[in-house]
Amino acid sequence: MHKMTKGDRKKLLVMLVLALGLIGIFLLIGLTPKNFDYALSRRIPKVFAIVMVGGVIGYSSLIFQTVTNNHILTPSVLGLDSLFMLLNTMLVFFLGSTSKWIVDDNINFLLTLAVMLGASVLFYQLIFKKKSQNIFFILLVGIVIGTLFDSATTFFQVLTDPSEFLAVQDKSQASFNNINTGVLNLATIITVGTLIYSARYFKVLDVMGLGRDQAVNLGVHYDEIVKRLLVVVVILTAVATSLVGPITFLGLLVVNIARYFIKSYKHSHLSIAIWLISIVSLVGAQLLVERVLKFGVSASIIINFIGGIYFIYLLMKGRTE
Repeated sequence: MHKMTKGDRKKLLVMLVLALGLIGIFLLIGLTPKNFDYALSRRIPKVFAIVMVGGVIGYSSLIFQTVTNNHILTPSVLGLDSLFMLLNTMLVFFLGSTSKWIVDDNINFLLTLAVMLGASVLFYQLIFKKKSQNIFFILLVGIVIGTLFDSATTFFQVLTDPSEFLAVQDKSQASFNNINTGVLNLATIITVGTLIYSARYFKVLDVMGLGRDQAVNLGVHYDEIVKRLLVVVVILTAVATSLVGPITFLGLLVVNIARYFIKSYKHSHLSIAIWLISIVSLVGAQLLVERVLKFGVSASIIINFIGGIYFIYLLMKGRTE
């Protein structure tokens, strides 16, 4: 099945129309001649951030699930979300919530991105020093390290001054409000470069989806490809998390919906479906937050709530099969 089926094309077209419709509503709702310029100058960067971050999280989760050959895992098991929270909690604890390392979006983004990428490079060098290590060992170490980071974060949060704790709380929830365009430009450059690099592996990922043994038998240099793709996953996850904060269950949700939504196994087709579903999910959630709930909760809480329920459903479904 090299070409997308007619049914899949129709579904993607419907999803595209829905995504564009939601973006149009988000951009134009409540506009008047007086607030037109100001409102659009605020909303366009926010929509762009939603489109990019949502797609990046879904795309990295797709690659990660193919590499691990498991449809209920997401890159969060590598401990990157936990590291993000630990770093920002320690910054507030040691330097205070008014420190430029917290308040300045550009500095905070570059610092968190550098630390997350640096820690991942160190992690991989230690893990891959022995050629016998496989992906399951990496997942195990990632889960243990993530748990360690979570425990350390809780420890510092307990000791943090209550008046400063709000700064930590803000970082713990993904937010698309007040997106810094300078940060967004840098994040876009990194993301586009990583996406262009990873696109060359689409056909290899299609083969890897058959499983490790079959991929090796078909001539794929499995372990080497896994190392490269894990670096791609880490970069994309680090950029998305550093830009808006952790959204744990979004990747799990959109990837599994995409697999159910279209019948194609090709990663080039799945990536398109994932990007569109991510846009619909996040823009829809943000509209709900801003227009119905009046900023009572964040979009990430809604996504994580639905994604958490879906995760439990997938676990229960797996046990009964």
